[in-house]
Amino acid sequence: MGVTPGGRTIRHWRAGGFRDRLDTHVVQKLGTRAWKAIEEHLYNKRGRPRFKSTRRFRAIEGKSNAAGLRFRDGSVEWKGLKLPVRIDPKDKHGVEAHALASRVKHVRLVRRTMKGRVRWFAQLVLQGTPWQKAKNKVACGQEVGLDIGPSTIAAVGDDDAFLARLCNELEPLGRDIRRIQRAMDRSRRATNPDNYHPDGRVKKGCQHWIRSRRYRSLNAKLAEFQRKQAATRKRAHGSMANQVLALGNIIKAEALSYQGFQRCFGKSVRDRAPGMFIERLRRKAANAGGQVIEFSAQNTRLSQACVCGGVRKKPLSARWHHCECGVSAQRDLFSAFLAQHVEDHCLSMSQAQSAWAGAEPLLGRAMERLSQAANSSGFAPSSFGLAEHRRQSCSPAKGESAAVEAPDGVPKGVSPPGGPGRGGCLVTRTPRL
Repeated sequence: MGVTPGGRTIRHWRAGGFRDRLDTHVVQKLGTRAWKAIEEHLYNKRGRPRFKSTRRFRAIEGKSNAAGLRFRDGSVEWKGLKLPVRIDPKDKHGVEAHALASRVKHVRLVRRTMKGRVRWFAQLVLQGTPWQKAKNKVACGQEVGLDIGPSTIAAVGDDDAFLARLCNELEPLGRDIRRIQRAMDRSRRATNPDNYHPDGRVKKGCQHWIRSRRYRSLNAKLAEFQRKQAATRKRAHGSMANQVLALGNIIKAEALSYQGFQRCFGKSVRDRAPGMFIERLRRKAANAGGQVIEFSAQNTRLSQACVCGGVRKKPLSARWHHCECGVSAQRDLFSAFLAQHVEDHCLSMSQAQSAWAGAEPLLGRAMERLSQAANSSGFAPSSFGLAEHRRQSCSPAKGESAAVEAPDGVPKGVSPPGGPGRGGCLVTRTPRL
């Protein structure tokens, strides 16, 4: 086409009267963003670009810190404006002191709406490596096997192992969001009855929608809860990545299709974002001098293999690995253990056999910690396989047992004397993925 990125943007900027509002570097950056969006759409990497109105436009940035939008002496300077930046005076972990001591490459202004108020933030793009907090230890040079699912994650290292839910802190926010969405749907149906068929379906075609004052208020609350959800997810991803790096900075995991996860477990993937977690873990591992190594799941077949060399298909509902050779372990933890011994995209059975004697106690301690946590909280997903673990360890929960999610309603079997919920019987309910 012969159009340079930002070229037409500059011409519109000169003709549209924005010369006094935006500088050349900011306009060139905006043009580059628009060009990249069109280019990725042409190569089928992203959806069709959409025009952003002034209300949806939330970020602008410069090209360098030498001219235009720049950061000088604790303030953002731009087109004659000098905006002082509020910095945390405590700086508990020394993150901001390390950032301000680094060279600033360029500045980005971000507008966010928090609790109904518009706030502006200055993001500094710095040169160098991020600050490593003293509380976040990294086991350099050690290998970690990782098994991640739509809502769970298992990691096995040389010294420890764990199995946990991914972004477990999002459950309360998800309930609040669903409640507000149901209220918005009721309000929309009450104020627009002519836009729906008698059976409740929306009529096709362009419809005129009336949004009441209550609907707009609920929409603002929904935006605030979704902002909290995104912030909580980002914080949970960072905490989980630090927990994995505490086991080792060389992480081995299966190369999964997270788009396939979306087709089967849409809501869970939308809320917990396992693909985003892997990308964050990849960046943190690279900053710590390690890497994330992904291998083909078809070649290794970790969920079917055993240390004895046998391969047997198991249904997804079978959450415990049993083999005729006597090996018995939780399915996700055992897959993570096998992933630790993958070399050159092939499972090394000799390494796995020699390391299993030392790894079996680690997996057992991980399940004991998980069982204790489920007893205290009264809830655990069925994918953890705690029912099988308690049957093997012969240590039922004290008093009322933990509620366990199950893909079906009530499992087959006869309750012990005393009724359900007694004598280690597990109360089950259908999960929300």
